[in-house]
Amino acid sequence: MTADQGDTLETLRGRLDELDQQLARLLQERAEVSLRVGKTKSGGESAPIFVPHREAEVLANVQAVRGPLNEHAMAAIYREILSTSRALQRPTRVAHLGPMATFGHQAAVERFGSAAELEPCQTHAEVFSMVEKGAADYGLVAFENSTEGPVNEVLDRLVDTSLQICAETSLPIAHALVSRATSLGTIKRVLCHPQTAGQTRLWLAEHLPGVAVLPATSNGKAAELAAQDTTGTVGAVGPRIAGEVYGLNVLADNIQDIAGNVTRFLVIAQSASERATGRDKTAVVFSIRDRIGALRDLADAFAANEVNLSSIQSRPSKRRAWDYVFFVELDGHISEVRVRRALRKAEEHTVFLKVLGSWPVPTD
Repeated sequence: MTADQGDTLETLRGRLDELDQQLARLLQERAEVSLRVGKTKSGGESAPIFVPHREAEVLANVQAVRGPLNEHAMAAIYREILSTSRALQRPTRVAHLGPMATFGHQAAVERFGSAAELEPCQTHAEVFSMVEKGAADYGLVAFENSTEGPVNEVLDRLVDTSLQICAETSLPIAHALVSRATSLGTIKRVLCHPQTAGQTRLWLAEHLPGVAVLPATSNGKAAELAAQDTTGTVGAVGPRIAGEVYGLNVLADNIQDIAGNVTRFLVIAQSASERATGRDKTAVVFSIRDRIGALRDLADAFAANEVNLSSIQSRPSKRRAWDYVFFVELDGHISEVRVRRALRKAEEHTVFLKVLGSWPVPTD
């Protein structure tokens, strides 16, 4: 049924009501099946609720259905469906760099949905500790930024921890100006984290000349203080979610001076994603033997097995001066024969080699 066949607004709305009823019934039916899945999982109460390879398959299936909704829209809808399904089976506890209304909080919501139980942490080290102790099921840590590079604190913790990378998500670093005010003209002070002030300096100077830009301990705290302002003259800069959390108006969106700034977050857990999806990554860390050509020989071990190295980064090993460890991301899953064969060959040229995890590459 299409509008060019003489449909009236009333008949189209009636059709939407019918479809909504069908969708609601199907969602309830899906929830019932999800509960039964939880009861039949091997491992009982200790079985993982978040299964990255399975969720990747679900998203691939629904995104293959073509229509007006693009892949990103379908992923956003199913993020909440899958989040609710996990919560029906067992609460999903996720530790992330906090506090609320920050980019770490936003990334956790976008990866795990609003039904997850989020645990804000003060440092990335605390995120690792929460998961290691079992106080959280999963942790979300910032791994690298497209303009500022890797997060060294996280790289160093990955060397020592027994946790594995099981998923990832990328978040565009987009800033918004939020306030109880309804127009820019009433803003007399702007609060934000000093790093955010630097990332939005040009926009603030152009659109709010002469307005004081004051530091806050976090963008979330800035939004909280703006929400407490009764004069309607205080604005805060931070992620759009800050306005949603504290009920503030978005006066301007995407005010960052540099476009295309993205942070990639990793999900850490007790185990990696179990099965290959055909579109996966594996991360390893190693230290090479001190001899001429060792790094070349190691790279040849991957090339000979048709394993592409998509990223390589180095960090001081902290064992002795001028000794380094290398972090490598490669295309493929640890369960694949070619990947295991390449790693065995590469190990011949290393002092140590540790697999940090395998996970499906996001499609949205």
